[in-house]
Amino acid sequence: MTSDKSNTPDAEPQAPKITFPCRYPVKVMGEAVDGFEQQVLAIFQRHAPATREEHMVARPSAKGNYKALTVTMEATGLDQLESLFADLKTLPAVKLVL
Repeated sequence: MTSDKSNTPDAEPQAPKITFPCRYPVKVMGEAVDGFEQQVLAIFQRHAPATREEHMVARPSAKGNYKALTVTMEATGLDQLESLFADLKTLPAVKLVL
């Protein structure tokens, strides 16, 4: 049985190419503190002004100590996403951005 995949050690998997502009979901996980969702939304609006509260889905953790937010935004390029991720990570309550 043969495989079409390269077995060479130099072969690296290619990241999927994103065609901009596009709708892009970003996951933000953090502590469930007062104002967390509003702080996250404010940062999204700075980088993607059309982002609204209805573009955000919040899910609390089992014990309610953390929240997972998924915000779907209009992404215009990698620079925008990199800046957004860097700004989100400056919030003290944010633990992870995906």
